[in-house]
Amino acid sequence: MASVRIRALLFDVFGTLVDWRGSIAGQLETFGNERGIAYAFVDAWRGEYVPSMDAVRNGSRAWANLDTLHGESFDRLAERFALPPLSADERRWAVWRWHELEPWPEVPAALERLHERYVLATLSNGNVELLIDLARHAKLRFDTIFSAEIFRHYKPDRQTYLGAAALLGCAPAETMLVAAHESDLRAAAGNGLRTAFVSRPAEYGPRSTSNGVMPEGFDAAVRSLDALAELEF
Repeated sequence: MASVRIRALLFDVFGTLVDWRGSIAGQLETFGNERGIAYAFVDAWRGEYVPSMDAVRNGSRAWANLDTLHGESFDRLAERFALPPLSADERRWAVWRWHELEPWPEVPAALERLHERYVLATLSNGNVELLIDLARHAKLRFDTIFSAEIFRHYKPDRQTYLGAAALLGCAPAETMLVAAHESDLRAAAGNGLRTAFVSRPAEYGPRSTSNGVMPEGFDAAVRSLDALAELEF
């Protein structure tokens, strides 16, 4: 499989390309200080991410896109953290912060370099509107946006990985997923895609469990997107 030329790179977004934790906390700082929202709230909000999608994946609730799931999680956490009552506009503003995340410093320029050789696309659990807004805000270069919303399946369901490759006219082995999360990459590899791990030890801030050791079993493992742009596949 390693001899097959890579034609397209698919990118996980949250954590891999953008700093969701620092961005959300930074944008909520003034809003949050006045309403009791701090990093603990942001971490708890991210903690709701997988369980909320799992409810869709296992059929215990109907399909809902990530904006809807983020909004529902926000409402549960507002009650858990005993926030004062928020207006509809305040709630909408808070949930919309996921549309305006900041990239890791090297990402925009590295994507430009990679775009010279590969087709670039997102493959994220974020919904299409969110990903478009995020890409425009962070100035991230993609040829197209692939979202779980298109396939009505959240990663790591196989329909996401195989569906994205098929829409690009690529075989799975001609497609590489780039992500900072080993479980995402292993699911992609299990469906025949190539894989590149990008280390993001700061993704979870002080509670990160990263020990700095690069994982094995992927086609590439790098410490930045710049380093990935130096490689040929």
